[in-house]
Amino acid sequence: MSVDVVGVVGAGFMGSGIAEAVAASGRRVIVHEPDAAPLERSRALIAASLERAVARGKRSEQDAAELTARIVHSTRLEDLAEAQGVIEAVTESLALKGEIFARLDAALPHARFLASNTSSIPIADIAAHTARPERVLGLHFFSPVPVMALAEVVVALDTDAATVDAAEAFVRDLGKHPIRTKDRAGFIVNMLLIPYLLAAVRMFEEGFASAQDIDRGMELGCGHPMGPLTLADFIGLDVLADVAESLHGEFACSEYAPPPLLRRMVAAGRLGRKRGRGFYEYASGS
Repeated sequence: MSVDVVGVVGAGFMGSGIAEAVAASGRRVIVHEPDAAPLERSRALIAASLERAVARGKRSEQDAAELTARIVHSTRLEDLAEAQGVIEAVTESLALKGEIFARLDAALPHARFLASNTSSIPIADIAAHTARPERVLGLHFFSPVPVMALAEVVVALDTDAATVDAAEAFVRDLGKHPIRTKDRAGFIVNMLLIPYLLAAVRMFEEGFASAQDIDRGMELGCGHPMGPLTLADFIGLDVLADVAESLHGEFACSEYAPPPLLRRMVAAGRLGRKRGRGFYEYASGS
């Protein structure tokens, strides 16, 4: 059975990007949030992304219109019933994800996979909220989803081989490259990336160098397209802190502990680019 209709639970930046990427592959997408306001923001995010693609000559206006028509936004979880695969992309909260997966497991008994886009929470902890843990795995996409070519396929202890095969085939059909990883906090990319970003935060916190010089050092000295503090702002400092907490909770290693400055910035609402201020300040719309 192919995965022709896909459910996306969560209509934020990542959920909207996943929905756009799935619709771009010719599939129908049902985006679910219990409230209408996030769905309206999701429509606006997808419309803006497609407008940029048309302006850059990457899509025609007809392509953009057809892609948009393949995406349905719904406040009713039962509207996901026809989906053959579901991807959850809500806040990094095990309690919230567990509740969602319990409801999805009951509502979609025949779905080929129930996937979480979590960047750090162990999949086994999420799967424990279902009666069919063999259908649960991680599909961790990277931002911005329509552009980034990678997806981590996270295999939990009870994930069935057929579920993994279906998910990997689905990722390839999206035009992305799947890499398979065992189920532990951070998976492959964040387990390597987060200590690097936190080291840059500590360096700045200690007054060792300016934010600009830390970033230029990695851009010009190591060929990175973006410095670590710019990347932290792009990811969102709240997201970075949440992932660091999850990694530190699992491994209890000091390199994963969020620095005090990061905690203070999150408490002050300096979350990076999405709030206009992080390690740098951003003009509206930049």
